[in-house]
Amino acid sequence: MHATAALLALSLVAADRPFTELPYTPGLDPAAMDRSVDPCVDFYAYSCGGWQKRNPIPADQSSWSVYGKTATENFQFLWGLLETAAAKPDAERTPVERQVGDFFQACMDEKAIDAAGAKPVAADLAAIDALRSKADIAKLVARLHLTVDGGMLFGFGSEQSFDDSEQVVAWVMAGGLGLPDRDYYLKDDARSKEIRAKYLAHVAETLRLSGVPEKKAAEGARTVMRIETALAKASLTQVEKRDPKKIWHPTPTADLVKGSKAFRWADYLAASGAPAAPWLNVGQPAFLAELDRQLARESLPAWKTYLRWHRVRAASPYLSTPFQKSSFGFYAATLRGAKELAPRWKRCVRWTDADLGEALGQVFVARVFPPSVKGDADAMVKFVQAAMAERIDALDWMAPETRKAAHEKLAAMRNKIGYPERWRDYGPVVVKRDDFAGNVARATAFETRRQLAKIGQPLDRTEWGMTPPTVNAYYNPSMNDMNFPAGVLLPPLWDPRMDLAPGYGNTGGTVGHELIHGFDDEGRQFDARGNLRDWWTEADGREFEKRAACVADQYAQYTVVDDIKINSKLTLGEDIADLAGILLAWDAWKLATSGQKLEPRDGLTPEQRFFVGNAQWVCANERPEDMRVRAMTDPHSPPAWRVNGLMPNVPEFAKAFSCKTGQPMVRENVCRVW
Repeated sequence: MHATAALLALSLVAADRPFTELPYTPGLDPAAMDRSVDPCVDFYAYSCGGWQKRNPIPADQSSWSVYGKTATENFQFLWGLLETAAAKPDAERTPVERQVGDFFQACMDEKAIDAAGAKPVAADLAAIDALRSKADIAKLVARLHLTVDGGMLFGFGSEQSFDDSEQVVAWVMAGGLGLPDRDYYLKDDARSKEIRAKYLAHVAETLRLSGVPEKKAAEGARTVMRIETALAKASLTQVEKRDPKKIWHPTPTADLVKGSKAFRWADYLAASGAPAAPWLNVGQPAFLAELDRQLARESLPAWKTYLRWHRVRAASPYLSTPFQKSSFGFYAATLRGAKELAPRWKRCVRWTDADLGEALGQVFVARVFPPSVKGDADAMVKFVQAAMAERIDALDWMAPETRKAAHEKLAAMRNKIGYPERWRDYGPVVVKRDDFAGNVARATAFETRRQLAKIGQPLDRTEWGMTPPTVNAYYNPSMNDMNFPAGVLLPPLWDPRMDLAPGYGNTGGTVGHELIHGFDDEGRQFDARGNLRDWWTEADGREFEKRAACVADQYAQYTVVDDIKINSKLTLGEDIADLAGILLAWDAWKLATSGQKLEPRDGLTPEQRFFVGNAQWVCANERPEDMRVRAMTDPHSPPAWRVNGLMPNVPEFAKAFSCKTGQPMVRENVCRVW
């Protein structure tokens, strides 16, 4: 058997069994390296070449990475926990085990799901068919929004006010599209036209599966494309949405109601169950205006077709096999290049985590996240924050008043590590062992009501936006907090068994990265309390933009795939965070190891281990289809450039590997923001 095929077979065999404990991968893996590569020429290949050879992309994945592999291993461990919870007698189960176990069991019952066919959406489709006028659409959409997580027509929920972060207000957001981004509808290149043609076929197939005759299904797909294209033209670009001022438009509720001729906002707001409020935020006013025009222009049958498509599209992954395969065939295979539908266990773990994540997280944390790791992470965060304070003081271009405000913001930043202070209570969610689609709908309704109930209430700054098993981290500018779930603080990302160099390179870099999101081109517009407020002098703002432009100009030269270059205006915030994050991690590592004698290991100096540790978190293989989607929608640069674009700006790297001027990993004029 070919070596690559053999490795893939082994990975699939491993995926077919649940784990009783998490596997161990070291925080710096020498076998993941390719030391035949000159690190001064291609540090990504030097650090990750071995990993790439040993980790082909599984058939159900569009890409495969250290983060993806770690997340899958977490899922395999959760799979075992969920099987155990599902099998226990009720008398031996805690309420949390009963909820997550029964949810998982219902999801795994493919026979019952296939037997149900389209029945789980039959009542909603009947309600759509029963619409007698376009005036009734608002009330029906409000009801559908309660149990359907799909952005039908638009999105409606609650978020903090940008003017007063202690207030939670209603937000109306653009939505209504079935393709990943507005540009898919508008670009004229051959690939975009091919995608649109396949999208039309997919919409028609889905409508046919839902009961629409074949000829009408094809006509319906064209109707959907026509409506969505009009909405796409009125939508902001991905780059525009990065500007908080462009999505913050406080609007009196009365003005929203009066300003719409076709959509009855008063009916929608009343039927949504949201608390009455004198004003709300309209994220994209031009989008809502176009939506109103389209509602007036298009016929009632056209809107019935649109609503049917979006209702079935959102439900397809939870319905019978034909719906699942159709959804996979377009969204995963055509758009992202996946070869096979993910195994049922993996999808069921993912959905349990999505819908009952903090219940599942309690079980996960109790088994794998000891207090010592939480303590290590807390200490690391404090070292990174200390390093940032020193960097703020060392900036020769920043005025005293801006420097003072920067320190205030840093001091106010909250650190959330591992899991929430208080676990979410999913008690109101009714979970049945024989009703998977119903469980999803009830869990969605619970979360929708929970979010809407926040409107007008005091802000809860302890809340999390990720579940504990998640292998990721984030910074919230309105909260001014950093969030590091337990899943991202386990090997190989943070490895307590290993010296601090790779751990600070890897997880320290992640901490620095998230901290800098509070000071990147977007985050710097929010103050210490999370309010959208300009705390910069005019001169300091210009200096920041000049330094940020250096980063944008550098990354704009890099190729993603084919002839597609990085959209560096989209990735700017992440690129700034990567660059400043590694510098903060380096400084924090030096602070943490001050006075210690550091020894070489694995043929690498401590400094080299720091940089290899930093690079190995992002080792990945990607399918070209997925790379094309990410180039349009992902604010992160591709994995290779998150290393090879970074190191040329870090003189400590060149010194560690004795790189010379003129080599690819060395820049004569480095970009430096912080």
